[in-house]
Amino acid sequence: MGKETPNKIDPVVTKDWGMVAQKKLMSTYYNQVMHAKEEGKKVVYTFIPGNLVELVNNFDLVSVYPELLGLQMGLRQSAEKYLNLGEKEGYADELCSYLKASVGMAAIDNMGPQGYKIPEPDFLLLIYSNCFTFLKWWEILRRRYKCPIIEIHLPYNGNAGGINKESLKYGVKQLKEVVIPKLEEITGKKFDIDKLKDSLRNSAEAEEDYYHVINSAKNTPSPIDAALNGIYYVGPINSALRGTPQVVEYYKILRKDIEKRVIRGEGPVTPFGQANDQKYRLVLEGPIPWMVPESFYKILYDEKAVIVGATYIKVGGSYDLGWFHDPSRPLESLCEQVTNCYANHGIKTRTEIMEKHIRDFHADGILFHSIKSCKSYITGQLVMVKELERKLNMPSAFFESDMMDARFYSEANVKNRIESYLRMIDQKRTMGEAT
Repeated sequence: MGKETPNKIDPVVTKDWGMVAQKKLMSTYYNQVMHAKEEGKKVVYTFIPGNLVELVNNFDLVSVYPELLGLQMGLRQSAEKYLNLGEKEGYADELCSYLKASVGMAAIDNMGPQGYKIPEPDFLLLIYSNCFTFLKWWEILRRRYKCPIIEIHLPYNGNAGGINKESLKYGVKQLKEVVIPKLEEITGKKFDIDKLKDSLRNSAEAEEDYYHVINSAKNTPSPIDAALNGIYYVGPINSALRGTPQVVEYYKILRKDIEKRVIRGEGPVTPFGQANDQKYRLVLEGPIPWMVPESFYKILYDEKAVIVGATYIKVGGSYDLGWFHDPSRPLESLCEQVTNCYANHGIKTRTEIMEKHIRDFHADGILFHSIKSCKSYITGQLVMVKELERKLNMPSAFFESDMMDARFYSEANVKNRIESYLRMIDQKRTMGEAT
């Protein structure tokens, strides 16, 4: 892959209401993290995929998400420092960028991407599903911080499309007999089932509004970009704020704002202005390269392309597919949440999700981002490409990069791949008109 520095781009500083409000909400969260220890609160490190935030908040814990910090490193273009430190600790360049950045951050006294020290964990909560790297990652941090791990293991769904009864019983048993008792022991607080149900009720309400926000992309023009705007919109529901009244209010207002944009026929707000003129509607498998978002989106904006469906916004849960928490089945619902994350499904189910997006969102094409350092995500992508092309008679584009390591991003190569693909779509349209 190329290692050239992407051209300097001066984007227009434009954000819609949801993006601005999200930043304020997340600032509240980061403030909680920064002052956790001085307020006498215990800190838990956990993962975004399938996180048990409602249960964690039941014990008044403060959650830290190393993946989220990694994404922030990429967006703030500070990832190189942390990645180099991680590699100096002995971890190879092909390993997960988030993991290496997490190790690198720990090596410099936990100085995070926002410029302040992230409090060290009192314990680690390992939700072992979605990604086989999680287990080793937490073993590394346990050695570093000399703290205990609480673990819940739930199997891959495979191609069943959801958790089976035996796996569900297995997960609930772990919550009852391992996770909740250990949380009580560490915090000195008793588990409150009514408090959990209230949180899950808030979660479900926010998730339903989020569902309508993401599915607004079925409109023409699409009022959102599912990857660019979507990563902002999904932030509160994927983090420590889910289940709170503030998040319920955020998604309620966001939904109304998006509905107004649909009525006005407005496109999404991008770093280069509002994308009202949409020539191509694309579905993206994988994240965008967080370290060069402007470079990536300039390619799409110049071509009048918008991403109407994205899979990376499902890594924390499949809310946009219509799955919501159920307060009447609290522990079962938490286990279903863990297993319904996108990367926890088999290749067949993931392909079906992609196909549904392409059909439902009236997409013209498919972009596959092959992420250099994420084996869980890229495994099976070539199989998905072939199957979707066969079923839909639609060619796809495949480009290689990473989610935060700029050494694996070649602006020229990515630009060439995407532009060549869009010309292929143009040719197909011309041939269709000729017949």
